[in-house]
Amino acid sequence: MLGLLLSGCLKEELPVPARATGAVREGRACIGADYGEQLWYDLGSNAVVSANSKLDWDLAFECGAEGWHVRLNGARFMRACPTALAAIGTPMDTTGFGVRWRIDHPTGSPDSTALRDWRADTPVFALDLGYNTLGLPMGVRQLRVISVDASGYTFELAAMNGSNAQTFTIAKDAARSYVYFRIASGQAVTIAPPRGRYDLVFTQYTHQFYDPYQAYLVTGAVDGFSGARVARLTTDDFAAVSLADTLAHPFTTAEDGVGYDWKEYDFGTSTYTVFPDRVFIVQDSEGLFYKVHFTDFYNDQGERGCPTFEVAAF
Repeated sequence: MLGLLLSGCLKEELPVPARATGAVREGRACIGADYGEQLWYDLGSNAVVSANSKLDWDLAFECGAEGWHVRLNGARFMRACPTALAAIGTPMDTTGFGVRWRIDHPTGSPDSTALRDWRADTPVFALDLGYNTLGLPMGVRQLRVISVDASGYTFELAAMNGSNAQTFTIAKDAARSYVYFRIASGQAVTIAPPRGRYDLVFTQYTHQFYDPYQAYLVTGAVDGFSGARVARLTTDDFAAVSLADTLAHPFTTAEDGVGYDWKEYDFGTSTYTVFPDRVFIVQDSEGLFYKVHFTDFYNDQGERGCPTFEVAAF
Protein backbone atom coordinates (compact mmCIF):
# COMPACT_ATOMS: atom_id res chain seq x y z
CA MET A 1 0.00 0.00 0.00
CA LEU A 2 2.93 2.31 0.72
CA GLY A 3 4.13 1.89 -2.89
CA LEU A 4 0.68 2.91 -4.15
CA LEU A 5 0.67 6.12 -2.07
CA LEU A 6 4.16 7.07 -3.15
CA SER A 7 3.58 6.45 -6.84
CA GLY A 8 1.27 9.44 -7.16
CA CYS A 9 4.23 11.82 -6.78
CA LEU A 10 6.71 9.62 -8.63
CA LYS A 11 8.31 11.47 -11.56
CA GLU A 12 9.53 9.62 -14.62
CA GLU A 13 13.20 10.17 -13.77
CA LEU A 14 13.04 10.33 -9.94
CA PRO A 15 12.11 7.03 -8.24
CA VAL A 16 11.20 6.98 -4.58
CA PRO A 17 13.89 6.10 -2.02
CA ALA A 18 14.58 2.54 -0.93
CA ARG A 19 11.91 0.91 1.25
CA ALA A 20 11.76 -2.33 3.17
CA THR A 21 10.85 -5.21 0.88
CA GLY A 22 8.33 -7.94 1.43
CA ALA A 23 8.96 -11.66 1.66
CA VAL A 24 10.50 -13.33 -1.38
CA ARG A 25 8.07 -15.70 -3.07
CA GLU A 26 8.65 -18.22 -5.83
CA GLY A 27 6.66 -17.88 -9.03
CA ARG A 28 6.36 -20.28 -11.96
CA ALA A 29 4.82 -19.92 -15.42
CA CYS A 30 5.03 -23.11 -17.48
CA ILE A 31 4.09 -22.49 -21.10
CA GLY A 32 5.00 -26.01 -22.22
CA ALA A 33 8.01 -27.61 -23.89
CA ASP A 34 6.53 -26.61 -27.27
CA TYR A 35 5.99 -23.04 -26.00
CA GLY A 36 2.36 -23.40 -26.98
CA GLU A 37 0.69 -21.57 -24.07
CA GLN A 38 0.36 -17.89 -23.22
CA LEU A 39 0.09 -17.21 -19.48
CA TRP A 40 -1.17 -13.88 -18.12
CA TYR A 41 0.49 -13.31 -14.77
CA ASP A 42 -0.31 -11.04 -11.81
CA LEU A 43 2.70 -10.22 -9.62
CA GLY A 44 0.57 -9.03 -6.71
CA SER A 45 -1.15 -12.38 -6.23
CA ASN A 46 1.88 -14.22 -7.69
CA ALA A 47 -0.41 -16.30 -9.88
CA VAL A 48 -1.47 -17.04 -13.43
CA VAL A 49 -4.84 -15.32 -13.88
CA SER A 50 -5.57 -16.51 -17.44
CA ALA A 51 -4.16 -18.97 -19.96
CA ASN A 52 -4.69 -19.68 -23.65
CA SER A 53 -3.06 -21.50 -26.53
CA LYS A 54 -1.09 -19.27 -28.89
CA LEU A 55 -3.23 -20.84 -31.63
CA ASP A 56 -6.40 -19.30 -30.19
CA TRP A 57 -6.13 -15.90 -31.88
CA ASP A 58 -4.71 -14.11 -34.90
CA LEU A 59 -5.52 -10.40 -34.72
CA ALA A 60 -5.70 -7.95 -31.81
CA PHE A 61 -7.65 -4.67 -32.07
CA GLU A 62 -6.87 -1.72 -29.82
CA CYS A 63 -9.67 -0.58 -27.54
CA GLY A 64 -10.28 2.90 -26.16
CA ALA A 65 -12.37 5.52 -27.93
CA GLU A 66 -9.36 6.75 -29.94
CA GLY A 67 -7.73 3.33 -30.42
CA TRP A 68 -7.03 2.17 -33.99
CA HIS A 69 -3.94 -0.08 -33.93
CA VAL A 70 -4.28 -3.64 -35.20
CA ARG A 71 -1.65 -6.14 -34.09
CA LEU A 72 -0.66 -9.65 -35.15
CA ASN A 73 -0.02 -12.74 -33.05
CA GLY A 74 3.76 -12.54 -32.69
CA ALA A 75 3.80 -15.80 -30.71
CA ARG A 76 3.34 -17.55 -34.07
CA PHE A 77 5.70 -15.38 -36.15
CA MET A 78 2.80 -13.73 -37.97
CA ARG A 79 3.72 -11.20 -40.65
CA ALA A 80 1.96 -8.86 -43.07
CA CYS A 81 2.81 -7.25 -46.39
CA PRO A 82 0.91 -4.37 -48.05
CA THR A 83 -0.10 -4.93 -51.66
CA ALA A 84 -1.20 -2.75 -54.58
CA LEU A 85 -4.59 -4.44 -54.81
CA ALA A 86 -7.53 -2.05 -54.82
CA ALA A 87 -10.01 -4.49 -53.28
CA ILE A 88 -10.03 -7.75 -51.39
CA GLY A 89 -10.95 -10.88 -53.31
CA THR A 90 -8.52 -10.52 -56.23
CA PRO A 91 -6.17 -13.52 -56.53
CA MET A 92 -2.62 -12.85 -55.28
CA ASP A 93 0.54 -14.74 -54.39
CA THR A 94 3.54 -13.90 -52.25
CA THR A 95 6.19 -14.24 -54.99
CA GLY A 96 8.80 -11.54 -54.57
CA PHE A 97 7.62 -10.32 -51.18
CA GLY A 98 10.96 -11.14 -49.53
CA VAL A 99 12.07 -8.32 -47.21
CA ARG A 100 8.75 -6.53 -47.70
CA TRP A 101 7.19 -8.72 -45.02
CA ARG A 102 6.68 -6.81 -41.76
CA ILE A 103 6.38 -7.94 -38.15
CA ASP A 104 5.08 -6.06 -35.13
CA HIS A 105 8.19 -4.69 -33.45
CA PRO A 106 8.79 -6.43 -30.09
CA THR A 107 8.97 -3.13 -28.19
CA GLY A 108 5.28 -2.61 -28.96
CA SER A 109 5.98 0.79 -30.49
CA PRO A 110 2.70 1.98 -32.05
CA ASP A 111 4.47 3.29 -35.17
CA SER A 112 6.19 -0.04 -35.82
CA THR A 113 3.30 -2.45 -36.29
CA ALA A 114 3.11 -4.64 -39.37
CA LEU A 115 -0.05 -2.86 -40.57
CA ARG A 116 1.33 0.61 -39.76
CA ASP A 117 -1.36 3.32 -40.04
CA TRP A 118 -3.77 1.40 -42.27
CA ARG A 119 -6.34 4.24 -42.08
CA ALA A 120 -4.56 6.33 -44.72
CA ASP A 121 -5.61 4.23 -47.71
CA THR A 122 -6.98 0.98 -46.18
CA PRO A 123 -4.65 -1.25 -48.22
CA VAL A 124 -5.11 -4.95 -48.85
CA PHE A 125 -2.48 -6.92 -46.91
CA ALA A 126 -1.14 -10.40 -47.42
CA LEU A 127 -1.38 -11.89 -43.93
CA ASP A 128 0.99 -14.74 -43.05
CA LEU A 129 -0.62 -16.69 -40.20
CA GLY A 130 2.74 -18.00 -38.98
CA TYR A 131 3.43 -21.47 -37.59
CA ASN A 132 1.67 -23.92 -35.30
CA THR A 133 3.30 -25.67 -32.34
CA LEU A 134 4.74 -28.34 -34.67
CA GLY A 135 6.46 -25.67 -36.75
CA LEU A 136 4.10 -26.11 -39.70
CA PRO A 137 2.90 -23.06 -41.66
CA MET A 138 -0.71 -22.06 -41.02
CA GLY A 139 -1.28 -20.40 -44.39
CA VAL A 140 -1.74 -16.93 -45.82
CA ARG A 141 -4.87 -14.77 -46.10
CA GLN A 142 -5.90 -11.45 -47.55
CA LEU A 143 -6.80 -8.75 -45.00
CA ARG A 144 -8.23 -5.27 -45.38
CA VAL A 145 -9.20 -3.19 -42.37
CA ILE A 146 -11.96 -0.88 -43.57
CA SER A 147 -12.85 1.39 -40.69
CA VAL A 148 -12.69 2.11 -36.96
CA ASP A 149 -14.70 4.29 -34.62
CA ALA A 150 -15.26 4.63 -30.89
CA SER A 151 -17.26 1.40 -30.76
CA GLY A 152 -15.35 -1.03 -32.98
CA TYR A 153 -13.78 -2.10 -36.27
CA THR A 154 -14.92 -3.38 -39.66
CA PHE A 155 -12.55 -5.53 -41.72
CA GLU A 156 -12.45 -8.05 -44.56
CA LEU A 157 -10.72 -11.41 -44.99
CA ALA A 158 -10.34 -13.72 -47.97
CA ALA A 159 -8.30 -16.69 -49.15
CA MET A 160 -5.23 -15.88 -51.22
CA ASN A 161 -7.02 -16.96 -54.42
CA GLY A 162 -9.70 -14.39 -53.65
CA SER A 163 -12.36 -16.86 -52.58
CA ASN A 164 -14.46 -16.83 -49.40
CA ALA A 165 -14.30 -13.04 -49.00
CA GLN A 166 -16.12 -12.04 -45.81
CA THR A 167 -16.73 -8.84 -43.84
CA PHE A 168 -16.51 -8.84 -40.05
CA THR A 169 -17.08 -6.40 -37.21
CA ILE A 170 -15.54 -6.52 -33.77
CA ALA A 171 -16.60 -4.38 -30.80
CA LYS A 172 -14.16 -2.59 -28.52
CA ASP A 173 -14.14 -3.46 -24.82
CA ALA A 174 -13.68 -0.55 -22.42
CA ALA A 175 -12.24 -2.87 -19.75
CA ARG A 176 -9.42 -4.21 -21.96
CA SER A 177 -6.47 -2.84 -23.89
CA TYR A 178 -7.16 -5.08 -26.91
CA VAL A 179 -9.87 -7.39 -28.17
CA TYR A 180 -8.95 -10.51 -30.17
CA PHE A 181 -10.18 -12.30 -33.28
CA ARG A 182 -9.72 -15.87 -34.49
CA ILE A 183 -9.81 -16.25 -38.26
CA ALA A 184 -10.58 -19.99 -38.26
CA SER A 185 -13.84 -19.45 -36.39
CA GLY A 186 -14.60 -15.99 -37.74
CA GLN A 187 -15.34 -14.79 -34.23
CA ALA A 188 -14.02 -12.57 -31.46
CA VAL A 189 -12.37 -14.54 -28.64
CA THR A 190 -11.61 -13.62 -25.03
CA ILE A 191 -7.84 -13.70 -24.51
CA ALA A 192 -6.37 -10.97 -22.29
CA PRO A 193 -7.86 -10.37 -18.85
CA PRO A 194 -9.19 -6.87 -18.07
CA ARG A 195 -6.61 -4.14 -17.41
CA GLY A 196 -5.34 -4.20 -13.84
CA ARG A 197 -5.71 -7.98 -13.55
CA TYR A 198 -2.26 -8.90 -14.93
CA ASP A 199 1.24 -7.48 -15.29
CA LEU A 200 3.22 -9.84 -17.55
CA VAL A 201 2.53 -12.40 -20.26
CA PHE A 202 4.79 -15.46 -20.51
CA THR A 203 4.88 -16.44 -24.16
CA GLN A 204 6.85 -16.85 -27.33
CA TYR A 205 7.12 -13.65 -29.35
CA THR A 206 8.83 -12.41 -32.50
CA HIS A 207 12.07 -10.52 -31.87
CA GLN A 208 13.96 -8.47 -34.44
CA PHE A 209 17.70 -9.16 -34.41
CA TYR A 210 20.04 -6.78 -36.22
CA ASP A 211 23.34 -8.65 -36.47
CA PRO A 212 22.48 -10.40 -38.66
CA TYR A 213 19.18 -8.71 -39.56
CA GLN A 214 16.64 -11.45 -38.90
CA ALA A 215 13.30 -11.82 -37.16
CA TYR A 216 13.16 -14.87 -34.89
CA LEU A 217 10.85 -16.49 -32.33
CA VAL A 218 12.09 -16.17 -28.74
CA THR A 219 10.56 -17.15 -25.41
CA GLY A 220 10.19 -14.87 -22.42
CA ALA A 221 7.90 -12.32 -20.81
CA VAL A 222 6.21 -9.24 -22.28
CA ASP A 223 3.87 -6.65 -20.76
CA GLY A 224 0.85 -7.58 -22.87
CA PHE A 225 -0.11 -3.88 -22.89
CA SER A 226 -0.85 -4.08 -19.17
CA GLY A 227 0.51 -0.60 -18.52
CA ALA A 228 3.48 -1.93 -16.56
CA ARG A 229 6.91 -0.28 -16.54
CA VAL A 230 10.17 -2.22 -16.20
CA ALA A 231 13.70 -1.33 -15.06
CA ARG A 232 16.62 -3.72 -15.74
CA LEU A 233 19.52 -4.21 -13.33
CA THR A 234 22.64 -6.34 -13.33
CA THR A 235 23.47 -7.56 -9.83
CA ASP A 236 24.09 -10.80 -7.94
CA ASP A 237 22.50 -9.42 -4.77
CA PHE A 238 18.74 -9.71 -5.27
CA ALA A 239 18.03 -8.96 -1.60
CA ALA A 240 19.80 -5.61 -1.80
CA VAL A 241 17.90 -4.32 -4.82
CA SER A 242 15.83 -1.22 -3.99
CA LEU A 243 13.82 1.39 -5.84
CA ALA A 244 16.78 3.73 -5.54
CA ASP A 245 18.50 1.53 -8.15
CA THR A 246 16.17 2.92 -10.80
CA LEU A 247 18.04 6.23 -10.61
CA ALA A 248 20.77 4.55 -12.65
CA HIS A 249 18.43 2.12 -14.40
CA PRO A 250 15.32 4.04 -15.53
CA PHE A 251 11.99 2.48 -16.32
CA THR A 252 10.87 1.61 -19.82
CA THR A 253 7.34 1.12 -21.13
CA ALA A 254 8.54 -1.15 -23.96
CA GLU A 255 6.56 -4.37 -24.34
CA ASP A 256 9.74 -6.44 -24.06
CA GLY A 257 11.09 -4.67 -20.98
CA VAL A 258 11.62 -8.09 -19.36
CA GLY A 259 12.06 -9.91 -22.65
CA TYR A 260 13.89 -13.16 -23.32
CA ASP A 261 17.59 -12.49 -22.66
CA TRP A 262 17.63 -13.36 -18.96
CA LYS A 263 18.74 -16.76 -20.22
CA GLU A 264 21.00 -18.11 -22.94
CA TYR A 265 21.04 -21.22 -25.12
CA ASP A 266 24.08 -23.47 -25.32
CA PHE A 267 24.16 -25.07 -28.76
CA GLY A 268 26.77 -27.56 -27.57
CA THR A 269 24.60 -29.03 -24.82
CA SER A 270 21.19 -27.98 -26.25
CA THR A 271 20.24 -26.50 -22.89
CA TYR A 272 19.23 -23.14 -21.47
CA THR A 273 21.06 -21.43 -18.60
CA VAL A 274 19.52 -18.57 -16.62
CA PHE A 275 21.78 -15.60 -15.91
CA PRO A 276 22.07 -15.23 -12.12
CA ASP A 277 22.61 -11.46 -12.23
CA ARG A 278 19.52 -10.20 -14.11
CA VAL A 279 16.97 -8.40 -11.92
CA PHE A 280 13.85 -6.53 -13.05
CA ILE A 281 11.87 -3.92 -11.15
CA VAL A 282 8.27 -3.85 -12.36
CA GLN A 283 5.78 -1.09 -11.60
CA ASP A 284 2.25 -2.33 -12.29
CA SER A 285 -0.70 -0.32 -13.58
CA GLU A 286 -1.80 0.37 -9.99
CA GLY A 287 1.54 1.97 -9.16
CA LEU A 288 2.85 -0.89 -7.01
CA PHE A 289 6.45 -2.10 -7.32
CA TYR A 290 7.96 -5.59 -7.47
CA LYS A 291 11.40 -6.99 -8.10
CA VAL A 292 11.78 -10.17 -10.15
CA HIS A 293 14.74 -12.51 -10.60
CA PHE A 294 14.64 -15.63 -12.80
CA THR A 295 16.11 -18.81 -11.37
CA ASP A 296 15.28 -21.57 -13.87
CA PHE A 297 13.76 -22.37 -17.27
CA TYR A 298 12.97 -26.02 -16.53
CA ASN A 299 10.37 -27.79 -14.40
CA ASP A 300 11.10 -30.50 -11.85
CA GLN A 301 11.02 -33.13 -14.61
CA GLY A 302 13.67 -31.29 -16.62
CA GLU A 303 11.25 -30.07 -19.29
CA ARG A 304 11.98 -26.66 -20.80
CA GLY A 305 9.48 -23.83 -21.12
CA CYS A 306 8.89 -23.37 -17.39
CA PRO A 307 10.22 -19.98 -16.28
CA THR A 308 10.73 -19.98 -12.52
CA PHE A 309 11.50 -16.79 -10.64
CA GLU A 310 11.67 -14.99 -7.33
CA VAL A 311 9.38 -12.02 -6.76
CA ALA A 312 9.16 -9.58 -3.85
CA ALA A 313 7.05 -6.49 -3.32
CA PHE A 314 8.60 -3.19 -2.23
